[in-house]
Amino acid sequence: MSVNPYAKLDPGMASFAVTSADSEDGAPYADQHYSGLFGVPGGEDASPQLSWSGAPAGTKSFAVTIIDPDAPTPSGFWHWGLVDLPGDVTELPARSGSPDAKLPGAAFQLKNDASTVGYIGAAPAAGTGLHHYYTAVHALDVESVRSLGVNEQSTLALLHFVIRDHVLARAVMAPTGEPRS
Repeated sequence: MSVNPYAKLDPGMASFAVTSADSEDGAPYADQHYSGLFGVPGGEDASPQLSWSGAPAGTKSFAVTIIDPDAPTPSGFWHWGLVDLPGDVTELPARSGSPDAKLPGAAFQLKNDASTVGYIGAAPAAGTGLHHYYTAVHALDVESVRSLGVNEQSTLALLHFVIRDHVLARAVMAPTGEPRS
């Protein structure tokens, strides 16, 4: 059984709501959210639509990340990182994780663990069972993570390290996926 990686980092952290029109907490991802790059049948590497509400006052920007802690590596697998979303943004359309997506304000995407910019879809390895894709929207007290030293070359692990003292609240949902051949 998967454990929410954010629960151990910030027990008792304030939260708000995140939902999706095309994926659901605890429910299987649709085909388009799987990885075509990794050869998953029907996979399109299409990031899900996301909406959020209830972020706290003082939110200056948002970061969105997706991690699969069930990946067979010691550190899981980062699927997406999108940062510097303006604090008044409350929705991302489907496919916002495309490398050429038009993003609001000064938002930019980080490389995922496949070393590509943008969203990389689910591709659970054979024999690894059910995976959970923890989709987190982080409400930050800074307008830009660049002010914390994060840029396009930064890893998602580094992002989480430097924002740890700047997260006001976090919204999390975890769609699932299973190996496909």
